[in-house]
Amino acid sequence: MNMDMDLVIRNALVIDGTATTPYRADVTLTEGRIAAIHRESDGRNRPTATQKRTLDADGLALAPGFIDMHAHSDLALLQDPEHTAKAAQGVTLEVIGQDGLSYAPVDDRVLPSLRTQIAGWNGDGSDVDIDWRTVGEYLDRLDRRGTAVNAAYLVPQGTVRALAVGWEDRPATPPEIGTMKRLVAEGMAQGAVGMSSGLTYTPGMYATTTELTELCEVVAAYGGYYCPHHRSYGADALPAYAEMIAVAQDAGCALHLAHATMNFKVNEGRAPRLLALLDAARAQGADISLDTYPYTPGSTTLAALLPSWANEGGPDALLARLRDDATADRIRHTLEAEGSDGCHGVPVDWDTIEISGVMTPANPELTRHIGRTVTTSARERHEAPWETARRLLVTDRLGPTILHHVGHEENVRTIMRHPAHTAGSDGILHGAKPHPRAYGTFPRYLGTYVRELGVLSLEECVAHLTSRPAARLRLPDRGLIREGFRADLVLFDPETVAAGSTFEAPRTLPTGIPFVLIDGSFVMKDGRRTDALAGRAVRRTPVA
Repeated sequence: MNMDMDLVIRNALVIDGTATTPYRADVTLTEGRIAAIHRESDGRNRPTATQKRTLDADGLALAPGFIDMHAHSDLALLQDPEHTAKAAQGVTLEVIGQDGLSYAPVDDRVLPSLRTQIAGWNGDGSDVDIDWRTVGEYLDRLDRRGTAVNAAYLVPQGTVRALAVGWEDRPATPPEIGTMKRLVAEGMAQGAVGMSSGLTYTPGMYATTTELTELCEVVAAYGGYYCPHHRSYGADALPAYAEMIAVAQDAGCALHLAHATMNFKVNEGRAPRLLALLDAARAQGADISLDTYPYTPGSTTLAALLPSWANEGGPDALLARLRDDATADRIRHTLEAEGSDGCHGVPVDWDTIEISGVMTPANPELTRHIGRTVTTSARERHEAPWETARRLLVTDRLGPTILHHVGHEENVRTIMRHPAHTAGSDGILHGAKPHPRAYGTFPRYLGTYVRELGVLSLEECVAHLTSRPAARLRLPDRGLIREGFRADLVLFDPETVAAGSTFEAPRTLPTGIPFVLIDGSFVMKDGRRTDALAGRAVRRTPVA
């Protein structure tokens, strides 16, 4: 690994990840580790000028590297070695394998359907040689060349169910549950840090509570955690959260709630009710954490809004139903009149759904919709919004991604103050106009919610971005500035750090983050991406 040896970072304002008062210090790095911390106030001798490298950090804060607890970079880490979208934010570790759908474990039967189903998150993957089949082989692939940032992996429960059961809407049989438990155990033994679910996505959403509990028992035995995208963020959000808490408690498993938001009109102002539910469980001994992104709109695929019954059988079966007029009208009625489970039990409002990307950008009939709501595009064509959405789904083979404008600012602020809160970008890098959270989550926390709005103090916010996620991941030597810890570090200017990305220009890089190091190697230097591929797969720490 190309480490910068014996680097001394002088005059830094150290925000060490503990949420305590920052202090001035010189910090010496040797062989990818923090070798010494010389506080300005403690009278210890400063490192001498014989050190090989010195960086004057006057005016900059030094923090542990930021940990993105919810990322969709499963293929991007292999497609784009620079991965500047995350490196420039100060992210040194991403947790991938999210929402119950990813590319390991897989077999030749499941992989083609999986590629189609999550093409809106990652592209169709045709530019990546998916030569792995197990979790361990995927992690080895990340290590083979190195990556821009470190990555930890969650076993995706939906993918596991596809392998054992297929895309059928039915309870798993005891032998099928046995197969799933074996697959989860293998993934955990090979280094996964936990298991994810996407319980508004097929086929994971077909799992019963009992089935999920049995799988979480396996995760708990390996010291991992359960990370669900639960069954509703809308009409049934609180019961959906309660189900996940019950699963974790019954299984004796740690729980990390993915993008823990309260969305749609029905949940305006209801964040305190969610936090009261979590606090009651935590008071009973439940091990619960959560992540959010600091924006009100969400982002997913257009196909994700469709009812689960329409998805049964997999992507090709869904496309056939969309092409059939009578079945398509049933789908429309479920969406618009009843509120599909894919749309969180809330009747769809096409005004809130903005097309952000398509899988086939060479087709102008598809790209013309990007940046417009479904309602606006439909009005221009003098047709119903459903017909516009249906045409996009069929023509682009389920590829369109969307921005879903259904969040509430007060809920966002209330949840981010919770002591169990961490940051997860939920960043989807694919598409012509991705959500700006992919490029802006971490500087937006520091610039908007710390400096401008004062929702969190600087030291408290840094703890949310560093030590708290490291504790959830059970990383013994990351997340704090401590002697002996890995030198995954970020230097930023508290007075200027800001997200550059906007909904109009989502791929704009942040300002005020000039230096990022992984294992002591500069990944960002003077605000520019270096050629370092210092990241590696971060495997689960075995249970003691």
